Order: sequence, then C-alpha cells, then structure tokens
Amino acid sequence: MASCFFNQWLVFFLADEDMDSQQRFYSTIALVIATILWPIIVPFAYLELLKFQKKHKDIIDLLINVPKGGSYDE
Repeated sequence: MASCFFNQWLVFFLADEDMDSQQRFYSTIALVIATILWPIIVPFAYLELLKFQKKHKDIIDLLINVPKGGSYDE
C-alpha cells in the first residue's frame, strides 16, 4: 500500500510544473517521510477506530437498526 501511495503522489509531484526546485525538494522529503511512516500510523489509526466503536457501540447499533420510514399497516 505504501508503494502505491508513493508512486501516485510522485506522479502528482512530477506533473506539477508550478513548483520551483526548493518546493519540489521539500515535497519529496515530505513524501518520503509519509511513505516511511505509513505502515506505523495505519495500525494506530485502526486501533483508535476500534476504541471509538467500542465506546459508542450502543449509539452505532441504534443508528444501524433504525426502522425504515413508512407506514406500519398490519
């Protein structure tokens, strides 16, 4: 996943003709750092998502199981 991320953003950076050499250098550094940190950050983000889901499980279940609008003719 990190290699796909790196390749796509590298194409964006190379296609941008409005950047000067200093901006291109800093953008490349940011891209390399983001690519290196990607495998570290994603698991932590997933754990935060799981913690959020566990904390708000009752509300999430309520929202998932909301009855559809309409008449209840029986």
